[in-house]
Amino acid sequence: MNAATPPLDAALAPPGSRPRRSSQGLLSRLLLRQRSVLPGFDLSLGLTLFYLGLIVLLPLSAVFLKTFTLSADAFWAAVASPRVLASYRLTFGASLAAALLNAAAGLLVAWVLVRYRFPFQRVIDALVDLPFALPTAVAGIALTALYAPNGWIGQWLPFKVAFTPTGVFVAMTFIGLPFVVRTVQPVLEDLSRELEEAAATLGATRGQTFLHVILPTLAPALLTGFALAFARALGEYGSIIFIAGNMPMVSEITPLLIITKLEQYDYAGATAIAVVMLVTAFALLLLINLIQAWSRRRQGR
Repeated sequence: MNAATPPLDAALAPPGSRPRRSSQGLLSRLLLRQRSVLPGFDLSLGLTLFYLGLIVLLPLSAVFLKTFTLSADAFWAAVASPRVLASYRLTFGASLAAALLNAAAGLLVAWVLVRYRFPFQRVIDALVDLPFALPTAVAGIALTALYAPNGWIGQWLPFKVAFTPTGVFVAMTFIGLPFVVRTVQPVLEDLSRELEEAAATLGATRGQTFLHVILPTLAPALLTGFALAFARALGEYGSIIFIAGNMPMVSEITPLLIITKLEQYDYAGATAIAVVMLVTAFALLLLINLIQAWSRRRQGR
C-alpha cells in the first residue's frame, strides 16, 4: 500500500464523517510497539517468571506453608521465647550497625578509588571483592585467628573481640563492605566534575559542595549499598559461627538458632523463626526502597 493511500476505515467511511479509531486497534498497536522493543517478549517474560517462581517464590512459599501447620500459641512460643528474642536483638542490631559502618567506610573507599591515583591502586581495587570470592568458613577462621585473645590483633586490644557479640559485628562488617563500594563507585565515576567547579565558583566550601552537590546525587546508590549490606549481614552464617562463640542469650545469631532447630527435627519451629526473619527483613528493605524513591523524586528524576 502506498504511503499516501488512506486507510481502509477512512475509505469506507461516509463522506464528511471523521474516521474513528477503535480502542481495540489502539491497544493492539501499543502492545505491538512494546513487544517490538525486545524480540521474543512473550517467551522471555515467561522464562523470567518461571525462573523467579522456581528459585524464589516456591521455597519461600514452602516456608510459609510449613509454618501454617503450627497453631497460634505454638507459633508464638516458637518465635518469642527469650532465647529467640536475644538472637533477634543480636542479629538485627549487629546487622544494622555493620551496614551503617559499611555505608560510611564504603563511601570513603569508593571516593579514594575514583578520585585519586596512587601505586597499587588496581590491587587495592581487586581486594575489595575478596569477601565475595572468599568462602565464608575461611573468612570466619581468618577473623578468629586475628581477633582471638592470642591472635595477631586481639592480643593488643584492651577488650575481647572473638567469641563475643563484637566478633559478630566484625564478621558482618567484613562481608558487607563490597556491596557498598561496588554500588557507589559507578555513580561516583559518572559524577560530573563541572558541578563541583560551579559550586566552588559560587563560593561554596568543600564541605558545602560535598553535602549539597555530591551527597544528594550519591544518596540513592548509597542507600542501595546499605540495603544490600544489611540484607547480606542478616543471612550470614559461615563466617560468624567461628568468631561468635555461639553462646545462647549472648552471642547466638538467629541463622544458627534455625540450624539448631533443624538438627533437633523441629522443622515447624525453624520455619516459624525463618518467617519472622523474612517478614522483618522485607519490611526494612521496603522502607529503604521507599526512601530511595522519595530521594529520587526530590532530585526531580
